[in-house]
Amino acid sequence: MHNQETKQAIKQAYARFIQNNQTCCNGILTPQTISKIAQTIGYTNTQTSAFPEANLHLGCGNPTMFADIQEGDTVLDLGCGAGFDCFLAAEKVGMTGRVIGVDMTQEMIDKANTNTAKTGFKNVEFRLGEIENLPVPDESVDWVISNCVINLSTDKPKVFSEAYRVLRQGGKLQISDIAIVKPIPKDIAKSVQAYIGCISGAEMKDHYAELVEAAGFQNIQIIGSKRFNFQDILEDPSIQAAVQLFGFDIKEINIKSQILEDSIVSVKVAASKN
Repeated sequence: MHNQETKQAIKQAYARFIQNNQTCCNGILTPQTISKIAQTIGYTNTQTSAFPEANLHLGCGNPTMFADIQEGDTVLDLGCGAGFDCFLAAEKVGMTGRVIGVDMTQEMIDKANTNTAKTGFKNVEFRLGEIENLPVPDESVDWVISNCVINLSTDKPKVFSEAYRVLRQGGKLQISDIAIVKPIPKDIAKSVQAYIGCISGAEMKDHYAELVEAAGFQNIQIIGSKRFNFQDILEDPSIQAAVQLFGFDIKEINIKSQILEDSIVSVKVAASKN
């Protein structure tokens, strides 16, 4: 499958997710699931309940948790979805700061704008665009954050190059993402469904830092990595409903998750533009 076709398939899948309104607000995700996922990837229950309509539970970490965002900073979120991490960042930057979210799916941007009106934040804006071609001026932000989105890109070197371009001198990159620690089966690696599911597009963990360094970043750290317990997550009926919404075969996912459990980790990556 060509890169453009893969990108279009990703857009359609996440647009369908929004159109079906599969968030905690309509009962698809149970409170038990929300708490389980939140604790696994680094959010507190207070955070997950703060902006429920913006929390789509599609992330693999909490980039705002380990980013030392200060009042007055400008933060850019790559692949902002419905705005959840942007709103958490907005609380940190205060009214003198600014938060920009970029997403390539119009339905996500529309949802994020609706959520912004409900939160009352005046310092948050959302822009339609691709993370490989950011609609953001050179050297205009202090932080670039992202949550389980860069693995979806078909041109990751361009993503990191763009992140470097828009950061000011001294700016920082802080992302949560999916990586693999050993090769995955070829049939999964070639599957567009696995790409949409943040699996087949993931980079080897050891190669991740090399991509970031090639873009010009310094002080690169793989802060930590955490394996997923796929079986615990997939046993929840609400997760099964969400998996089916994306067009996946839940039985096939169950089988392949057993194969993938030792291959996939969530990572936290930090770097700076000096």
